[in-house]
Amino acid sequence: MNKTPNLSSLDKILIQCDQALRTCIPGVNKAVRTSPAEKLEEQVLSESEKQHVSGLMRINHTGEVCAQALYAGQALTARSKSTVESMNQAAAEEIDHLAWCDERLTQLDSRPSFLNPIFYGLSYTLGAAAGLAGDKWSLGFVAETEEQVSNHLKSHLLEIPEADPKTKAILEQMIVDEERHGETAKKSGGEELPGPIQLAMKMMAKVMKNTTYRI
Repeated sequence: MNKTPNLSSLDKILIQCDQALRTCIPGVNKAVRTSPAEKLEEQVLSESEKQHVSGLMRINHTGEVCAQALYAGQALTARSKSTVESMNQAAAEEIDHLAWCDERLTQLDSRPSFLNPIFYGLSYTLGAAAGLAGDKWSLGFVAETEEQVSNHLKSHLLEIPEADPKTKAILEQMIVDEERHGETAKKSGGEELPGPIQLAMKMMAKVMKNTTYRI
């Protein structure tokens, strides 16, 4: 039977750096699942529609970058093996979202946000702090994050033109996955976060959305 190797501190640092680079560099991540948009035909969008959809998808892409960083930070400091495995599993599943958003931006002749490395660093720090606070708070942080992400994806879905079924299909599947991850975190013992922390998370998300729409 193969045993999990004991990693040195340097090994762990190198793995974290590799993960950060893979997350922030466009085109590196490959989806395991086929994009929900793959079999849908591309429709003609006006220039203003393309720009708006690109801005929304740039926000969603950065949101997935932040999710990867949050999970990585929490996995680093979480106390129980089951919580670490849960974070790693959720991060692996959401790589699909990252790849789908990246691919859709390319199809729209656009690009991810230049600010992704900054938001990755901030989110990683928040995730590590949540992990240090204890597993129930770490899982509660995941549940709250997924709820907020689901809500903003739903609001974006309403803004996608009817002539863009490809983007709609991607967002609809992302919503399903995010809600499932949030419910899993709650069932695993996640505690509801205090109001001030929820508010701080919403404020950070607002800053992210306002800046990455264009940059």
